[in-house]
Amino acid sequence: MSEPIKNRYEFVILFDVENGNPNGDPDAGNLPRTDPETGHGLVTDVCLKRKIRNYVETVKEGKTGYRIYIKEGVPLNVSDNEGYAYVGIDDAATMKPEELKKIVKEREAKEIDVDHQVRDFMCGNFYDVRTFGAVMTTMVKGNLNCGQIRGPVQLGFARSIDPVVPQEVTITRVAISTEADAEKKGTEMGRKYIIPYALYRVEGYVSANLARKVTGFSEEDLELLWEAILNLFENDRSAARGKMAVRELIVFKHDSELGCAPAWKLFETVSAKLKDGVVSPRAYSDYAVSVDTSALPAGVTCTRMG
Repeated sequence: MSEPIKNRYEFVILFDVENGNPNGDPDAGNLPRTDPETGHGLVTDVCLKRKIRNYVETVKEGKTGYRIYIKEGVPLNVSDNEGYAYVGIDDAATMKPEELKKIVKEREAKEIDVDHQVRDFMCGNFYDVRTFGAVMTTMVKGNLNCGQIRGPVQLGFARSIDPVVPQEVTITRVAISTEADAEKKGTEMGRKYIIPYALYRVEGYVSANLARKVTGFSEEDLELLWEAILNLFENDRSAARGKMAVRELIVFKHDSELGCAPAWKLFETVSAKLKDGVVSPRAYSDYAVSVDTSALPAGVTCTRMG
């Protein structure tokens, strides 16, 4: 693998939605997620990470070093077993915890560092483990520290710049489920929820320190991350999500591993505000987006992509 990154980064993503539901809440009938106190829209970090994983899986198609650990329909134990098989422990997923711990202790008595061997295998083979980290159940069961890997890349929740007003849209359904229903009625009624328009902002972090010490996240991995963010919705369309697009990616690069300034100072230089006279935004052009580069601390540079 390539050398780990040597610089700390922070970044801001601005994306918008038009006539869609960017992230439904299953506990609220799939309503768009909102902050109940302010009315601002929310999109979870898990939702955004899923789209990054989907993009990497699409463009790399299982290429060595770029497989995806957290995949729909694939038990985590299947991938965990690959890590154990790499160090010569087969069928770890079916072993009792005490059996697995005994084997690990026997290896440690022989000065064989199973922890690091398995961790390096998983990080080297799975892009999302190398990027976001992971909690690997079989490793945790075996009392291995590598079961909980801290990833260098972290995202927060996305929040809309302004409050949103979700709308319930009634729709008709002509596809009847049963013959009995067809005899009773010709169509059925349904509903979907949309946000007419909203611009969202999410902040993220890239730790060069964790990349060096833990996962080996490299410059090539970083470039793929930026590419995935810029194309977050391009290959993952859905009628329910409407028209979604990443409008801008703003990246702050420190000239050192541990950084030159607190992240909040950098985030505060990014501003997205409604233009004068706009009351109900319906397009990205209704906002003025700026970065106060004059306020950047020494040792930090800013790059705007999009």
